[in-house]
Amino acid sequence: MSYRGKLLTADPSVLGDPYFHRSVVLIVDQTKEGHVGFILNKPLAYTLDDVMDSVGINAPLYFGGPVENENLFFIHNLGAQIKGSVAINQNLFWGGDFEKLIQKISQHDNASFFVRFFLGYAGWETDQLQAELDNGSWMVGKATEDVITETPEALWRNQLVRQGGNYLLWANTPENPFNN
Repeated sequence: MSYRGKLLTADPSVLGDPYFHRSVVLIVDQTKEGHVGFILNKPLAYTLDDVMDSVGINAPLYFGGPVENENLFFIHNLGAQIKGSVAINQNLFWGGDFEKLIQKISQHDNASFFVRFFLGYAGWETDQLQAELDNGSWMVGKATEDVITETPEALWRNQLVRQGGNYLLWANTPENPFNN
C-alpha cells in the first residue's frame, strides 16, 4: 500500500516519545528504501529568519522529525510554479527551487498559497512503518490542504475527533493523562 500523501496520527498510547507523542505526520515520499514524512504539529520557538539571516522572511519553523534536523525542508501548494517540486498528492508538494520559493513569498504579502518550513524529517526504513502500523502506533488518514493548514496546537486533537468512537475521550485528555 502506498502511504504517500497520507496523514499518520499518533495513537494516544504513544506516550513519552519525545518526537512522536501527539504527532501528526504527513508522508511525502515512499520508495523501496522506506518512507519520508514531516511532523506537522511541532512548531519551534524560532522562525526562518532566525536561522537564515539573508532570507528576510519571518515564517515559522517546525520540527519535521529527528532525521537530518540541521537541514531545511518545505511543503507547499505551488506545484509547477516551484521548479523541482515533488508531488505528494494533487494539491501538495515538497521541496523544489528554494530561491524561487523565497522570491514568490517576498512578492506576495497576502499570499494565496501555503508554505510550511521544517528542520529535519521523520523517516522509516522499508518495513519499519508497517510494523508500527501493525502494532497500532499510528492511525492513517487522508491529507487534505485544509488539514495541513490547521492550527498546529489543535491538529492532533482534531484528528482524534475525526476518528470518533473511543478517540473522542482521548481528544480531551491533558498532555500527560496521569495528571488528570
